[in-house]
Amino acid sequence: MTELKQQLKEQIIKELNLKDVTPDDIIDDAPLFKEGLGLDSIDALELVVIMDNFHGVEISDESAGKDILYSIDTMATFILKSKQKK
Repeated sequence: MTELKQQLKEQIIKELNLKDVTPDDIIDDAPLFKEGLGLDSIDALELVVIMDNFHGVEISDESAGKDILYSIDTMATFILKSKQKK
């Protein structure tokens, strides 16, 4: 799980082109949007693409997506649960 969280942080930084942000700056259970990392709705679409392209999981339900993309912890948990189902 720790390795997955680290991968997610690195992918988010790279794919969203977050300058001056390191993986250590992203707290696992902190919100990624608004007061947390400050991501917006465009970034949310990028996170969906990251989840699909890098981890092979799809988020098809928008309301569930808000909960899934809340933090690094919630994203990692969703990935692991999705892979267990396969």
